[in-house]
Amino acid sequence: MREEKAQITTDVRNLELSHSWKQWMIDHKQVLSIFGILFLICAFFSIVTGSFLSYSNMMNLVMQLAPNLIVAVAMTFVITTGGIDLSVGSILALASALTAVLLSAGTASPLVLLIVIIAGIAMGCINGYVVAYHNIPPLIVTLAAMLYVRGLALLITGGYSIAISSDAGLTKIGIGSFLGVPVPAILAVIIMVFGVIALRNSRYGTYVTGIGANEEAVRRAGVNTKYVKLITYMFSGGAAALAGLILASRLGSGSSNIGMMFELDIIAAVVLGGTALFGGAGTILGSLIGVTMIGVINNGLTLMQVSPYIIQIMEGLVLLMAVIINVRVFGKKRM
Repeated sequence: MREEKAQITTDVRNLELSHSWKQWMIDHKQVLSIFGILFLICAFFSIVTGSFLSYSNMMNLVMQLAPNLIVAVAMTFVITTGGIDLSVGSILALASALTAVLLSAGTASPLVLLIVIIAGIAMGCINGYVVAYHNIPPLIVTLAAMLYVRGLALLITGGYSIAISSDAGLTKIGIGSFLGVPVPAILAVIIMVFGVIALRNSRYGTYVTGIGANEEAVRRAGVNTKYVKLITYMFSGGAAALAGLILASRLGSGSSNIGMMFELDIIAAVVLGGTALFGGAGTILGSLIGVTMIGVINNGLTLMQVSPYIIQIMEGLVLLMAVIINVRVFGKKRM
């Protein structure tokens, strides 16, 4: 009798596990499909180029993807609320310019780091305040920010590229390594882990998802939705500033022209990864896969010596594909 009960209990648990696994597969079908496509793309480039999977190219790819992933994590939160941030490329450029100018003026590296991150958060705060407290569409607000923040970067640098001394301690953020792992990759992983925990296992993440799905319902539940959105845009600004600082220290110079069209790559990666374009559903893992896919395509085509113009066309097609897939998956729920 006991053996029969134990067998029944085991069968029930196995059935529940099977159901939960199938449900997980259904809930993450876009992420899984994109991952499958990414695997095929990697296989293609490894066969065609021969050097795609080399250690040096993999390290180069990781260094290229790290700043993008940092900003993509923050952008995932923004888009999940139903918003968008077109200013991240300009904030990245401003951070790059500030880093170079301050270091060339002899400012201590820790102080430069603090000033640059605060500047990025401040730009995000302006965006978030106008979006949340004045009910102006984020597309308009961040489009305006994209222009005036880029203008600030141009004003600071005079339109020139400013060299950064290799002796500056801050350059270790861009080119240093710890136990053989590039520092930018370590920072990106830390930000990603924070993003996963915050989005899935915190009240803030619940509020972010709820605002994207039904902001009025969340507001009536007693949540200060305006403050949540403000914090989200501040996170986006700070992440873009950190990415700009990493790029400046890696390239050895700061420029107001860096990060052109950067925001479109990030948005494409996030949407391609499975975050709902109209809000209400977000996935950090999907954003990682989206960032990796776009980076792999750029890297592989470059190794194949494809024209930069063709690469830009491919990026545009990837963005279009991301939007089409996203609308097909989430459109009936959000439109």
